[in-house]
Amino acid sequence: MVDFQELWRYKDLLYFLTLRGIKARYAQSILGVSWAIIQPLFTTLVFTLVFGGLAKVDSDGMPYLLFSYLALWPWNYFSGTLTESANSLIQNANMITKVYFPRMVLPLSAILSKLLDFIIAFVVVIGLLIYFKQMPGWGIVFLPLLIIQLLMCSLGIGMFLSALAVKYRDVKHALTFLVQLLLYAAPVVYSTQAVPEKYLNIYILNPMVGVIEGFRAAFLNRPMPWDWIWPGSIVAVIFFVFGMLYFRRMERIFADVA
Repeated sequence: MVDFQELWRYKDLLYFLTLRGIKARYAQSILGVSWAIIQPLFTTLVFTLVFGGLAKVDSDGMPYLLFSYLALWPWNYFSGTLTESANSLIQNANMITKVYFPRMVLPLSAILSKLLDFIIAFVVVIGLLIYFKQMPGWGIVFLPLLIIQLLMCSLGIGMFLSALAVKYRDVKHALTFLVQLLLYAAPVVYSTQAVPEKYLNIYILNPMVGVIEGFRAAFLNRPMPWDWIWPGSIVAVIFFVFGMLYFRRMERIFADVA
């Protein structure tokens, strides 16, 4: 089982690695943390032009720019943490083979370091809400629950992939392709209303579906889509528990194969 007391004893190491990850990401960068705003904003503009303008994709009556950005905001965090956490053990192989510490600190620090980008990108959300004269509704109080679901899903899958990537280096190469495919398995560029009814029972099991729809509902003053959220939250908990247990099981061989 996971020793949470041991993890707590190494909280200083977790803080140091998280800070190191943030600094390394923006080292020798002219624009620095501005990239956390530029990247999702320009991606949203492209999506708005292609899907909202040319393809005329339905956005549930919302401005497509706001519709897509509220989805890209949590999605970019999810996809970024998958890549960062999956590569965390391989990138720190020297540490693993030389000194003992709870290996779970590495994917944890990768996920926590991406939170800064997530917080900075919130600035654009505020700007878009002001521009489109949109006030968040009472659903905003449930935003922490959605963020917890997002973190649990990211951490669970991230720990599983990081443990798998140590033994099978193909994971690193396949992950970029996988993340691109997963983008279209979540309602980022399209509305959930476009999903055929016969696929809904499977579709709602994707934790990111409930997270994205919940973010839109919270900021656009719409009813919270609990029918989309609770199935995904159960799956997120399963991912989280399975990811931790699998990581813990594989931990003893990391130093041998890293």
